[in-house]
Amino acid sequence: MNQQSLFRNRTFMLLLIAGIFAVVGFSMFLTTTTWYVVTVLGSASSLGLVLIAATLPRLLMMVFGGILADKYKKTTIMFGTNLTQSMLLFTIFMLVHNETMTLGILVILAGVFGMLDAFYGPASSSMIPKIVEKFQLQRANAYFQGVDQVSFIVGPIFAGLLMETVSISASYLVATVLVFLSALVIFPPFIKEAPAENQIKQSPLKDLREGISYVRKSSYLLTGMIVLITLNFFVFGALQIAIPLLVDVHGGTPINLSYMEVSLGLGMVASTGVLSVVQIKRRGLTSLLGLFAALAAMLVFSYAPNLIFLTGIVFLIGFSISFVFIPFFTAAQENTENRLMGRVMSIIFLAMNGFDPIAYGLVSMLVAVDVSIQLILLGFGIAGLLVAFAVLIKAKSYVRS
Repeated sequence: MNQQSLFRNRTFMLLLIAGIFAVVGFSMFLTTTTWYVVTVLGSASSLGLVLIAATLPRLLMMVFGGILADKYKKTTIMFGTNLTQSMLLFTIFMLVHNETMTLGILVILAGVFGMLDAFYGPASSSMIPKIVEKFQLQRANAYFQGVDQVSFIVGPIFAGLLMETVSISASYLVATVLVFLSALVIFPPFIKEAPAENQIKQSPLKDLREGISYVRKSSYLLTGMIVLITLNFFVFGALQIAIPLLVDVHGGTPINLSYMEVSLGLGMVASTGVLSVVQIKRRGLTSLLGLFAALAAMLVFSYAPNLIFLTGIVFLIGFSISFVFIPFFTAAQENTENRLMGRVMSIIFLAMNGFDPIAYGLVSMLVAVDVSIQLILLGFGIAGLLVAFAVLIKAKSYVRS
């Protein structure tokens, strides 16, 4: 592979463009769904149920998605995933537009939508080290994450404006079109992808065991996954439910929800911009410091007095988050064999997101028994800090790396 600029790498740019369409569409779906459940269906506990449905099947299929990513062309997997997701989004649009959507149907469709993402995630993340040089990995990851976060900014803005000026169903329709465009851009004939690296003929169970064995032998990967679990459970998982609830508590509207989502995204964009320029050498230490910063901001966020203050603090949380996972992902990609990349990345994603449904369920349950969302966030922040301090004390090799 020639040492060319990432922006002159045709395959990289097509993946980047496809990612823009897909993430804008997905973030619109997420923002629209959270508002629809809280306001139209009128139940905070229902929001937790829908989010669990969107994540649990995804987690159950995640490792299988990694096995497929190692055995088949990744562009084919991503194309099929996006095309099917666009069909599901169109179904949701029709049901909401015709006012025939029910909580049960939304739970089922959200579950299938999330399950499909189990195939897209490992394929896309394991594609990056396949198409760029090793010395470009941190920059490539930063660009991908930066584009993702810009897309997460644009998506909620579009969703908020459409819901306020047109309708909730219009937001779903635009999301459908964008995800379909992502499928067109990633259409396999447009991308000359090399054959899959894993040509070993063995059962999926043996493929899975090989991936798990590889991860278990690496103390760096195991410690890094604990850091990611802590971030996602105590910070990101809680925020997914807390943000729309806090907007509602403070008397906000859909556009205020968009501002909050945008602020989170802007923080992540700012930090990915830094990481696209500054090469991080001590990646383990950087990811742990990012976790401490996110949890500290979470404690302040828990008792912010108004929407303006909340929007500012959520920016700081977003800024910290990128410093947790980009250095770790880059180190994992650099040191993993290509033929195992899909399985290793899927196991990392599984560990990172596996506790999300528990976080959603726990927060929703506490809200249902009249525990204030501010007190819940405070408790999550303190518990997360205790875990982070334990890693700092016990995992010396990770901190030194």
